[in-house]
Amino acid sequence: MRILIVEDEKKVASFLKNGLEEEHYAVDTAFDGEEGLALAHINEYDLIILDIMLPKLDGMEVLRRIRANGSCVPIIMLTAKDSTDEIISGLDSGSDDYLTKPFSFAELLARVRALLRRGIKERTDLLKVSDLSLSISTHQVKRGEKKIELTPKEYALLEYFMRNPNRVLTRTLIAEHVWDYYFDSSTNIVDVYVNYLRKKIDRGFEKKLIHTIRGSGYMMKDEPCC
Repeated sequence: MRILIVEDEKKVASFLKNGLEEEHYAVDTAFDGEEGLALAHINEYDLIILDIMLPKLDGMEVLRRIRANGSCVPIIMLTAKDSTDEIISGLDSGSDDYLTKPFSFAELLARVRALLRRGIKERTDLLKVSDLSLSISTHQVKRGEKKIELTPKEYALLEYFMRNPNRVLTRTLIAEHVWDYYFDSSTNIVDVYVNYLRKKIDRGFEKKLIHTIRGSGYMMKDEPCC
């Protein structure tokens, strides 16, 4: 899943970015409202963490413009003020949640997981495709009864596949969701990691779940692909 952090305090932004990347998310950062709004318009994010007090364009205005553009991306507002009026204003303007600074990273992470679960048809911690399962909270992956160990990037790639079963995912889509804004699209890294993942979840199993769609990209499907 891909997350945008808009936070002008660079130490805070770096701390959040590093922590979320350790949890297997792809993360972009912006340090002012204008940059954050531009990235939100250019890229497709699964969630945005948005500070209210920002230079150039404050967080409330960024929020309003994102919603005015028709985006329903989940947004968590960060505020240094424990102000009921400010919280109400943010929620009324379209934010999905808020946190008052200082906050614990564990609490932020729990709220991120809760909002991302809204995109799953069934509100569950478990993603399943055929006999392959992935626990969002524990990051445990199993094929049948076999536990599968993945690197953070392999896990992020698998989660993206499992959230989008039976859908053709182009290399560009995969790169945008699993890697960050500075990804070098001229490399074959997507194909390399898909190959790594195939070896771990398909090798030794009669039913193959990751399929190549020639000229298009890849698809996770629990039945043979044409």
